[in-house]
Amino acid sequence: MADNKKAVNAITNMDEDFAQWYTDIVKKAELIEYTSVKGCMAIRPYGYAIWENIQRILDGMFKETGHENVCMPMFIPESLLEKEKDHVEGFAPECAWVTLGGSEKLEEKLCVRPTSETLFCEHYNHIVHSYRDLPKLYNQWVNVVRWEKTTRPFLRSREFLWQEGHTIHATAEEAIEETERMLNVYATFCEESLAIPVIKGRKTDSDKFAGAVATYAIEALMHDGKALQAGTSHYFGDGFAKAFDIQYANKDNQLTYPHQTSWGVTTRLIGAIIMTHGDDSGLALPPAVAPIQAVIIPVAQHKEGVLEKAGELLDRLKKAGLRAKLDDSENSPGWKFAEYEMKGVPLRIEIGPKDIENGQCVMVTRHNGEKSFVKLEDLETAAAEKLKAVHDGLYQKALENRERRTYSCTTLDEITKALAENGDGFVKAMWCGEEACEDEVKEKTGVGSRCIPFEQEHISDVCVCCGKPAKHLVYWGKAY
Repeated sequence: MADNKKAVNAITNMDEDFAQWYTDIVKKAELIEYTSVKGCMAIRPYGYAIWENIQRILDGMFKETGHENVCMPMFIPESLLEKEKDHVEGFAPECAWVTLGGSEKLEEKLCVRPTSETLFCEHYNHIVHSYRDLPKLYNQWVNVVRWEKTTRPFLRSREFLWQEGHTIHATAEEAIEETERMLNVYATFCEESLAIPVIKGRKTDSDKFAGAVATYAIEALMHDGKALQAGTSHYFGDGFAKAFDIQYANKDNQLTYPHQTSWGVTTRLIGAIIMTHGDDSGLALPPAVAPIQAVIIPVAQHKEGVLEKAGELLDRLKKAGLRAKLDDSENSPGWKFAEYEMKGVPLRIEIGPKDIENGQCVMVTRHNGEKSFVKLEDLETAAAEKLKAVHDGLYQKALENRERRTYSCTTLDEITKALAENGDGFVKAMWCGEEACEDEVKEKTGVGSRCIPFEQEHISDVCVCCGKPAKHLVYWGKAY
């Protein structure tokens, strides 16, 4: 079996070279393939199936909270993009432009959508006139383009898939409530569907979204101790409304500016799954988004009755609502074991002549390799219980990694020492609120601010940098 595993799963040891391990995973698990367009990836069927499951679950959550799907154009006229000064300045370095239509030079160049705030604002200007028109709770599933200098599959690419929610409200209170509500939706999704524990908080002003009054984020810690921003939710106030002259008549028939939000997650979540749960055998997928939740491997399948019994188990699992597969190929069982370990399938079910004789099957959970014998009449119940155990086990392992790699520090020297002795991770430290101190922490220790967590703790009375009275506890870290 070792040789079979080596042949299928030649993956770099993650503790030796995490970056190469990641590249090996996305290639060997057939999630992506590189393309001739630099910085852009072809998402292969297995990788796209993970995204489809993410999309399916999140889309249901959005609709439960009253949101409707729409679709805006891919192109943004330069004049439209420039209406909100802070916004355009924030995105200018990453914009890709279209200057020709066919062989004709365009009268006005068009930006290839990096995000869609300006398009939604133009739309709101056309359709919002009265308080009766509010709120508008919209979402779209699209691709966007940002001309990144350094790229890595899923984590940072020049074209990527995402959803972007855009809402407009009568009051600031309603918009802020929406901003926080959607951040909580993301946190729930990450923890309950992806088995990724997250920290919820507000970004510092220097790190907020271009044009936003406030940006909220969920931060996750990867296996190597680096942070990953897993989702963001932005409160815009009425700044975009004023820039785009969006006004509505309130109940007193007075013209008033509405307040807006936007929020989004991307295919970066697939990278988060890989780096949170993967190991030296490959992927370890949370059951909720795994394209195959259970794979059935017939043992000695050439013997009478084995394939027929395996087919029966497949039918039963599918009827129970599981995404199940039977691998009846001519590859050896050892090869198949390694293949589906690499692909991160949460549950493996083995069935052979002796199992049939004993009225049982063997179940193996991917995250810990635990093997158990299950009576065939208990198949559906046991499979459901095992899949829950996989989710819970993945979550607990990720949580333990985060707790082990979270350091409380009161000075810059303590930060440097903690990182040097224990490796990268989250640093909890107090901050005075001054951007100069935020910059100095990063310059001297290498960790930047990740978020001001909603759940505040009191580590000390003074800023970790300048010693002045502290205003906030901040999570700091190196980030993808």
